[in-house]
Amino acid sequence: MRRRTLLTGITAGLVAAGTTPALARGHRTLHVRPGDSVQAAVDAVAGPGWTIVVHPGTYREVVDVPADKEHLTLRGATRDPRDAVIVYDNANGTRKPDGSGTYGTAGSATFTSAAPGLTVRDLTIANDWLRADHPDITGTQAVAAYTYGDRTRFDNVRLLAHQDTLFADTSALDTFDRQYFHRCHIEGDVDFVFGRATAVFDRCHFRTLQRDVSFTPKGMVFAPSTARANPHGILAVRCRITSAAEDGAYKLARPWVPSYETTAWPSLVVRDTWIGPGIDPAAPYTNMRDAYPWQSMRFHEYRDSGPGAVITVPGNRPQLTASEAASHTPAAYLGDWRP
Repeated sequence: MRRRTLLTGITAGLVAAGTTPALARGHRTLHVRPGDSVQAAVDAVAGPGWTIVVHPGTYREVVDVPADKEHLTLRGATRDPRDAVIVYDNANGTRKPDGSGTYGTAGSATFTSAAPGLTVRDLTIANDWLRADHPDITGTQAVAAYTYGDRTRFDNVRLLAHQDTLFADTSALDTFDRQYFHRCHIEGDVDFVFGRATAVFDRCHFRTLQRDVSFTPKGMVFAPSTARANPHGILAVRCRITSAAEDGAYKLARPWVPSYETTAWPSLVVRDTWIGPGIDPAAPYTNMRDAYPWQSMRFHEYRDSGPGAVITVPGNRPQLTASEAASHTPAAYLGDWRP
């Protein structure tokens, strides 16, 4: 097995899932320490408004927050998200232990939440599955976080994986669940921010990874699958996009029209964002399927800067006007919710 490099610099003992946490109850707060299980703490929550404090350590387990754990806060005990790490290594094509098939993309997630009003902060959530370790598996999507509850907030969270790092989804095809990501670090390679949620990324850092492949593009940052009836898809505002790969190796986005929702009309706005040289300035968008060309989607930019934001080919990166941009703000996307 090749040494895993995703969590370099993090030192902590590995924790087996299923152990019972030391639940220090008081003020509706549960504490999880090395040797405990984050999932056991989630299971112990009774009613809305609880806080789970994860103390420094590496928790090697899958965590699932069901819909009835409303207004749960899951946070690291320190302000450094590197100190508390939740990590696992399932992929789409990983076979389930019970022999019932493979996990699929959503099922591969290290962290899943359907809970409305969830807050996650000051943590690292990672999927450290590596393609090179599993050449026999073709379903290489390996999700770090799969979220689909309304009013989900991630603050100062590191989301680490390779393909399909963050699946920002909704609880149903006809619901427009809202998610807010503030000061987060999100890294990956192929479609690593994707889904149909109304998702606002405010002052986040997107980092594209190097890939040992000869073709380009090596990957894409965004792959929205917004429902046609939803006026708001993915919004990135005041963010940074950097790269560990060579210049021009990545695309900014491609539209995802799922086979189960062929009426989707992907929406992406990247505004007031610094885009580094890792993004191809001449052709920042591409197609996932030729039947759904990116030019027919709701892809726009506004006042972006940096070498990857230069307009080199007229029409290759649609721009909002100032009046149009006024409708693409965090407040407009989040409506009556002020996270």
